[in-house]
Amino acid sequence: MKLHSDPRERVVLFAEDLPWLDSPAPGVKRRMLERDGSEIARATSIVRYDTGSKFAEHTHGGGEEFLVLDGVFSDQFGDYPAGSYVRNPVGSSHAPFSLQGCIILVKLWQMDQLDQTKVVIDTSQSQWLPGMVEGLTVLPLHSFAGESVALVRWQAGTHFPRHNHIAGEEIYVLEGVFQDEYGYYPKDTWLRNPPGSIHTPFSEQGCLIYVKVGHLNF
Repeated sequence: MKLHSDPRERVVLFAEDLPWLDSPAPGVKRRMLERDGSEIARATSIVRYDTGSKFAEHTHGGGEEFLVLDGVFSDQFGDYPAGSYVRNPVGSSHAPFSLQGCIILVKLWQMDQLDQTKVVIDTSQSQWLPGMVEGLTVLPLHSFAGESVALVRWQAGTHFPRHNHIAGEEIYVLEGVFQDEYGYYPKDTWLRNPPGSIHTPFSEQGCLIYVKVGHLNF
């Protein structure tokens, strides 16, 4: 299956417009944002676990990265409430489940094999740093070999200078409305800007975004 699989393609999707599709596990459904492959695939998805649902233990041959959007996600290593950011490196295994149900933003098969750092961050308990312009605060989550992942909070009325994403940019809007000269992106919008893309972002009402840069140059 190929869905928005070309990183040179600019993509804007509003997750709420997408259908929930069955996964191989009962009670686990997903909204597909991008995919290249069948069940073993390079993929970005919104995944919903119903109360008490689970997945059989499995190995992430290409690594797994996820952000818990709602509820509590769990595996044999711990519980991850809303706001948790987790990276399970290439070759790691786990048996995920959710006792109360949850929704996660998850990325599969998108890690460098040399990046073997296990990351677990409770973003609700983490220290935010000043951004590059007034009105921005940043919570760095991970970086490796040019890839950088962070949460970025924009105060109302914040503007960022025009700039070039040499190796691409990916954004998921968690709160509020993110904007640039090309459009208006409310909560639950997924945006992929390809390598070499240029824009001038801003937020009139303020927003919180997950942003990943430097990972699409392949």
